[in-house]
Amino acid sequence: MALAKVLSCALVGLDGELVEVEVDSSRGQLPSFTIVGLPDTAVQEAKDRVRTAIRNSGGQVKAERIVVNLAPADLRKEGPTYDLAIAVALLMSSGQLVADTGAAVFLGELSLDGAVRHTQGVLPMTALARERGITTVYAPEEDAAEAALVEGVTVIPVPSLRALALHLSGDRPISAQRPVPADEGDERDFDGTDFQDIRGQEHVKRALEVAAAGGHNLLMSGPPGSGKTLMARALPGILPRLTPAESLEVTKVCSVAGRLAGKSPLVRQRPFRAPHHTISHAGLVGGGSQPRPGEISLAHRGVLFLDELPEFGQTVLEVLRQPLEDRIVSISRARGTVVFPANFMLVGAMNPCPCGYAGDAVRACTCPPAATNRYQRRLSGPLLDRIDIFVDVPRVEYEKLADMRPGESSSTVRARVEEARSVQAARFGHGRTSTNAEMTATEVRTHCQAHLDDEAGQLMRLAMQQFSLSARAFHRTLKIARTVADLAGKDRISAAHLAEAIQYRRRMT
Repeated sequence: MALAKVLSCALVGLDGELVEVEVDSSRGQLPSFTIVGLPDTAVQEAKDRVRTAIRNSGGQVKAERIVVNLAPADLRKEGPTYDLAIAVALLMSSGQLVADTGAAVFLGELSLDGAVRHTQGVLPMTALARERGITTVYAPEEDAAEAALVEGVTVIPVPSLRALALHLSGDRPISAQRPVPADEGDERDFDGTDFQDIRGQEHVKRALEVAAAGGHNLLMSGPPGSGKTLMARALPGILPRLTPAESLEVTKVCSVAGRLAGKSPLVRQRPFRAPHHTISHAGLVGGGSQPRPGEISLAHRGVLFLDELPEFGQTVLEVLRQPLEDRIVSISRARGTVVFPANFMLVGAMNPCPCGYAGDAVRACTCPPAATNRYQRRLSGPLLDRIDIFVDVPRVEYEKLADMRPGESSSTVRARVEEARSVQAARFGHGRTSTNAEMTATEVRTHCQAHLDDEAGQLMRLAMQQFSLSARAFHRTLKIARTVADLAGKDRISAAHLAEAIQYRRRMT
């Protein structure tokens, strides 16, 4: 009888959980291969993959009673991540491999020829290994660069089970993966639409700049073909570059979702997600029996663009309310609650009416007033209350489209945005608030109301009376005015800054 133990890892949300793989081989009983410890179908099938991979790698699986236990037993195990650990423990249990694996974690799926395949979530699992004092991680060769983003851990890229066995026995060591510093790499500008290629719509581009500078949510309304989608896709190009810490956050989400490139795993550009309006609420916020990130978590630290906003299902839109407020997504299941990050900018686009031409100067609207009302009321008041900037996007005139002179580039606009963000970073320090849009009521009083000059104070009073602004609208207007002042490099909020903020208020009926 022989017992062997090695470590692997499970994913719970965005966090890892150590799993001890125990293999016991017994002679003198009917041959069998059993896996216990709440395995799902993919884990149950590991016995066939492992047995065949060992045989095709030059080893053998004897006709014995083999029991594999995945501990802790009350944690459900999903996916093929445990294949490599089971194979190593089985080789050790049968005496075909002698190695000290006490301070190592084994991750990877096995193919039938013994090759080690890609595994989702290698980054958070490697991060957990470091937290638990484990010094070595054996990861698929394809995922080694991703695992090496975690400092303080030796990552061994494993091409195959045979190569790993030779490495562990000391016959043919595998070189460790070179660490990848989080601040190393490509500093390319955003490779999407550049602001200088957008003709006209100067007031909309200004609204996008204000939104980017303060992290404000924005809704564009205009007829088809006016450039709403084009400008939304240009927005990531004027957002500040990701910091090293933010890059790791975004990379961690993409790792769990299986959306990383093998050769250059670190995400260096802000995400831009544009789901179709037929998406389910689970696809938007995440879900499943073992929850995985949805679109709003994949947009973390970036932009979530919802085109044709009123066409999204009512349930889908309403689930946005909590993430927009709390910047996280909580998904509860019988086995517990999983929390995903969801700090994103919401950008919506819609037509003013079902036909799209209400208020258009060229084409007449054919919608009855009641139909237009119903269309606009598909967006609930609580959701609209979480949008800071509303801007109309009119048809672009021929003269502006024919103008060949280049406009202001995205890099120039981004420089102003980054300067405004640096002012906010100095203002808020290292607390929970990082942008003006996230300010609490207390912070609004401290950083906005206390900095209004006399003329701006009078204008704010007049706006409250004339437009019957709610308390939420009052705070939202001051937050936007604070951002406009930051873009202008001013500490005091003037009447001009406040007037620009007021023009972004909601005008929908």
